[in-house]
Amino acid sequence: MAPGGAPPDRVYLDYGGFAPVDPRVLAVMRPFLEAGIGNPSARHSLGAEARESLEAARAKVGRLIGGVASGVIFSSGATEANNLAILGVALRAGDRGRHVVTSAIEHVSILNACRALEKRGVAVTLLPVDREGRVDPAELGRALRPDTVLVSIGAANEEIGTLQPLGELARVARAAAVPFHVDAVGAAGRVPLAAEAMGIDLLTLAGNDIYGPPGTGALWVRPGVQLVPQILGGGQEGGYRSGTENLPALVGLGVAAELIRTDGNHGDATRLGPLRDRLLEGLLAAVPDCRVTGSMRARLPHHLSLALRGVKADGVLLDLDLSGVAASSGSACASLTGSPSHVLRAIGCTPEETEGSLCFTLGRWSTAADMDAVLDGLPPIVARLRALAVPAPR
Repeated sequence: MAPGGAPPDRVYLDYGGFAPVDPRVLAVMRPFLEAGIGNPSARHSLGAEARESLEAARAKVGRLIGGVASGVIFSSGATEANNLAILGVALRAGDRGRHVVTSAIEHVSILNACRALEKRGVAVTLLPVDREGRVDPAELGRALRPDTVLVSIGAANEEIGTLQPLGELARVARAAAVPFHVDAVGAAGRVPLAAEAMGIDLLTLAGNDIYGPPGTGALWVRPGVQLVPQILGGGQEGGYRSGTENLPALVGLGVAAELIRTDGNHGDATRLGPLRDRLLEGLLAAVPDCRVTGSMRARLPHHLSLALRGVKADGVLLDLDLSGVAASSGSACASLTGSPSHVLRAIGCTPEETEGSLCFTLGRWSTAADMDAVLDGLPPIVARLRALAVPAPR
């Protein structure tokens, strides 16, 4: 089913790239956009009302991820939050720590922040992953050094859907007294997260992944963890993220966080898992030389990624789009570079499998009819493209 605002004949299965804003979120945001309520930093009564609304949103985000509300720093999205976590912690350590650990399959916002640190003389260790895309906690333990200042591991990979053993990884980092950062985009609201109880020190989430407004996000920071601010100005957000807060959007982020926390068991995950499995079983039966990438035992419930031999994903996605189905071939951010997926390479995919990688991510408005539309449309598309790719006999 097409989400609100999209043509009714469209099947939208790219929620991992962008989850449309829930109409209930828009309804709460609208008065803040129309009434022109005050600046949260202002000292008059309208400013006090604005501050109250901002802090209510902060509390809702804290409840979603299981962390004290005072640790929530609002941002423009996950990329900014990841940069603040990695650069902020590492630069705060100065010469006391010159080593950061992450994994080979992290989001480009994490990897590029680590590359920026390398230019400043900070050593970066990229942990390998297994064929399912999981980090071995023992490997993390071996990688830690006396000068390690941060470990950053994503809760779930957006290209292959694999969930990491966060509890075990957090225990390894905690035993070494090293702050542990988790990029929880994709996982927040869909799998259990309890940042404080799990031993997580910093956690990132994005509004556009939980049916909230795009351009919103947050970094949760455990009290006592120190950061160097990356955006300087008037000292908003506890001095860690200056600039007048986008109150209407952040109120919407709070509503989105509350809705995905309370709508059933971790949002709509219990409904989407069976739909995803229905799609998977049908495609494995109907499309030869098709295999799942990532883990099926530890996977986001709304996520399906496949490697198809003998086709290129761009051609498949174009034909799917023409038939009314929107899907993806991996990370929307990474697709801008045009380079082969570092994630698929890290889990051992061949170049042919990397070229034929497809990703379907389900969401709040996905239906069984949507799965049937893909099952009807994708097999003949793949068969036709494979036939065109076979050289004609001489």
